[in-house]
Amino acid sequence: MAEPHVLIIDDSLAETRIFTVLLEKKGYKVSVACNGQEGIEVAKARQPDVILMDVVMPLLNGFQATRELTRAPETAHIPIVVCSSKSTETDRVWALRQGAKAYLVKPVDSRVLLSTIEQFVPGARR
Repeated sequence: MAEPHVLIIDDSLAETRIFTVLLEKKGYKVSVACNGQEGIEVAKARQPDVILMDVVMPLLNGFQATRELTRAPETAHIPIVVCSSKSTETDRVWALRQGAKAYLVKPVDSRVLLSTIEQFVPGARR
C-alpha cells in the first residue's frame, strides 16, 4: 500500500514544520499549501488522503476553503481536519457545518492529531 498522503493548509511556517516532521516520521507523505486558495489547487491536483486545515489565513480562510473543497465533486471525498487556534464552540460548529470531519485546537497534541488522522485514512495505523 502507498504511504498515506496528508495535505497541510496553513500560513504558519512553524506549525507547518511541526506537523510535517511529525507526519513524515510516522511514514506519511506530506504536501503543503500556505493559504486556502493554494490549498484548493493542491488538493485537486494531488488528491491527498486527508487535509489538515488552518482557519485564519490570507486570501481564502479555512472555513471558505473547507466549504469549497467539500462541495467540489473532485475533492468532496477528502476528509478535512480543521486545526485552529480559534477555540470557541461556535468555531467548531461552523467548521463542521462547512464540511470538516473533525476540529482540533492548537497547540494540537501529537497523539491526538495522529489518532484523528488514523480515523480517516484506512491502513494508516502506525
